[in-house]
Amino acid sequence: MEVPRTGTGGPSGSAPAESCSCCAPAGVDDTRRAVLTRRVRLLVAATITYNVVEAVVAIAAGTVASSSALVGFGLDSTIEVASAAAVAWQFSARDPEARERVTLRIIAVSFFALAAYVTVDAVRTLLGAGEAEPSTVGIVLAALSLAIMPVLSVAQRRAGRELGSSTAVADSKQTLLCTYLSGVLLLGLVLNALLGWSWADPVVALVIAAVAVKEGRTAWRGEHCC
Repeated sequence: MEVPRTGTGGPSGSAPAESCSCCAPAGVDDTRRAVLTRRVRLLVAATITYNVVEAVVAIAAGTVASSSALVGFGLDSTIEVASAAAVAWQFSARDPEARERVTLRIIAVSFFALAAYVTVDAVRTLLGAGEAEPSTVGIVLAALSLAIMPVLSVAQRRAGRELGSSTAVADSKQTLLCTYLSGVLLLGLVLNALLGWSWADPVVALVIAAVAVKEGRTAWRGEHCC
């Protein structure tokens, strides 16, 4: 199976993603390419599995606690599932290179949708539509994600860079984003639980939305790299 390379064009009539030397494959032979491709597939499967569980728990806990940050975090997990599924779809093709730009656009649109929802919900909360309650389940979930997601991200990023696949690198950055969001979420939930700072929850949600917009723009332009 051929693996997408940075700097190559998409389907006929579409503009090529921007090239990046750090993602260019450097003499990867067929045997090594096959090993790395299997590794990316396994990492994608692991990411999907964890994020499905994470999304269900976060959205359920966020709904119970009226936490826009937790719900936003859960929705980000569904975006990660969509992102990983898009990469799996690309790698399943006989010519994955032709699907690279479409896959990046899917990732970008998913980010924008997340940002829009979370922003509206957080603003409503700040304007008095509801007050977030402390969530022990949310704190435990954020702590677990903070430990697990960096491992998946680093492994996929290394494999993607060696393969020269900008979409694999983009998906690894999606996973890395989850790590940052886990830390921010954990801080907001702890502040609310210990100090009663319920306003910290929607503020954290807005940070999540801002980062999602930034990553969405990067994916749309095809600028994900090392």
